[in-house]
Amino acid sequence: MATLTLIIVVVSYLLGSIPFGYLLVRVFRGQDVRQTGSGNIGATNVARTGSTGLAMATLLLDALKGYVAVAFALWLASSGRFGGGLPATLYNQPTPPVTGRTLFLLAALAALCAILGHMFTVWLGFKGGKGVATAVGAFAALAPRAIVIALVLFVVVVALTRYISLGSMAAAAAFPLLVWWLNPAERTTIPILALIVACSLLIIVRHKDNIRRLLDGTENRWR
Repeated sequence: MATLTLIIVVVSYLLGSIPFGYLLVRVFRGQDVRQTGSGNIGATNVARTGSTGLAMATLLLDALKGYVAVAFALWLASSGRFGGGLPATLYNQPTPPVTGRTLFLLAALAALCAILGHMFTVWLGFKGGKGVATAVGAFAALAPRAIVIALVLFVVVVALTRYISLGSMAAAAAFPLLVWWLNPAERTTIPILALIVACSLLIIVRHKDNIRRLLDGTENRWR
């Protein structure tokens, strides 16, 4: 189990750390997105470079890497390849797959690691984005109904206030409660919820500058 967990942690972090926003702007516009606007590598700041297409591509790719990280964790853990802590081929016999609560705990861990990878990418000096799109993709694989309602909440808040940051934080704050309400019991154990709460708190903390600007009345509105 230790080997399986280590593989999931490393692969999820590395997937999450792929700086798609930085790469797309660098390749197609010859710019460093970190020198624009907030200096973030996410889709919102990519849009400030003047390319809506690159911003949409960043949004989709950032979400995809989160989804792939969780999907990979679910596949590897349930395959039985590392159920005994070492590859099954070393024993010349299959090992039992991980199932139930442990399976979804590993998936939640993969989500957290992918989000951390995006926020603190090894390729850019451990500086990255805010993790919203990556979190959406990751939890679309783990808690799809909760993600749909969180996205609806995001849209409503942004429509009413025109603050993308406020919508993101509202959705992040509500998400653990939505998971607890909508997910089956095996996906809402205390350890799983703790990991999900950690993801939400990380996203909110990464918006600290936005919170300051919201309080000062200087936050940019979406147009």
